[in-house]
Amino acid sequence: MDVPWPFLLLLCALHLTTGVSGKHTDHRNLFTQRVCCKRQSHFVYIGQDISGSPVSVDVGICRSHCGAASRPSHEAGQQEYSKHSSMLEFLRSKKPSCGMNQVCEPTGMRVDRVLLLQGPREVEVIEECHCEIKLTQCIRVPALKTYYSETPYETVIDVGGCSRSKGSPGFSCVPTKFDSALVETPNKVDLIQTVVACELKESCYRVPYVEYYYEIVHHADGVKEERLKEIDVGRCLGGCTTGNRCLLSPTDPEMCHLWAETQSSSCVPQGYESHSFLNQHGQLRTVLSITSCFCKN
Repeated sequence: MDVPWPFLLLLCALHLTTGVSGKHTDHRNLFTQRVCCKRQSHFVYIGQDISGSPVSVDVGICRSHCGAASRPSHEAGQQEYSKHSSMLEFLRSKKPSCGMNQVCEPTGMRVDRVLLLQGPREVEVIEECHCEIKLTQCIRVPALKTYYSETPYETVIDVGGCSRSKGSPGFSCVPTKFDSALVETPNKVDLIQTVVACELKESCYRVPYVEYYYEIVHHADGVKEERLKEIDVGRCLGGCTTGNRCLLSPTDPEMCHLWAETQSSSCVPQGYESHSFLNQHGQLRTVLSITSCFCKN
C-alpha cells in the first residue's frame, strides 16, 4: 500500500512530539523550538548620489516564512527527506514561522545617512529580527535605533513605537504624543523625535501641536495686560494608500526585488478654526488651527 507522503509526515510528527520512548517523554513541539523569523534583503531606491548615479539601499525586512513559498510535491518531499538520516533530523531542520500569537519584528534598527544630489538623507535599516508576542492593546512599545553607527558618536535611543493592535475597521494604533532626545554629532546636536503615547486612530489623523503667542488684553478699567496665549494649532499625521511602489518584480506578483521610496503623505487638513488677538504691537493677528484631517486625492 502506497501511503501518501503528507500523511506519513503528519503521523511521524505526532509520534515524535508525544515521545518515542516510554522512559523519556518530551512534550515540547519540535516545530516551536526552531521558529523562523529572520532579516531578508529589501532594496529601496532612494534617489541619486552627487555623481548622478542611482542609489538603492538594503533596508531589510523581517519575514516569518523562510522556507519555500509553494507546497512541495510528493516526489520533491521524498527527495528532501532522503537528504536527512532520520525523520527526527528532517523535522528539526524545518523552520516554521512565528506562533499564532507572535509577529516577526525588528530586534534593532540603525539610521544611516546617505549624501544624495538633493542633500543628506536618513535611511532606517533593519539589523536583526525576532519573534515578538502580539499585543492586543494599543500601547507604546520600545524601539531601539542606533545613530552614527561605527563612529565615536554612536548612540542608541529608545525612540518608541506603537503596538500593531487593531480597533474598528480603518483604525490603527498610532503615536499621538511625542518628546525629543539629543544626539551629539561632530557638527551640531541633533534633535531626535521620540514616541511617548499611542492611541487608536484612523490612518489619517490629527494630533495636538501647541504654539504660544503674546496677547494684549484691554480691561474695562483701562488697564492693559500682556499675557501668554496658548493655541493648539494641530498637525495632520499618518498616511493614505498610495498604490504599488514595486519598481522591479519577477513573475511572482507577491515578490519584489526593488521598491521605490515611500511617497509623501496625502494626509492634509480638512477643517479649521481661527483665533484672533492683539499682538504686542497692538495689531490684530489671526492664527488658524486644524480641527480635522482627511486623505486628499
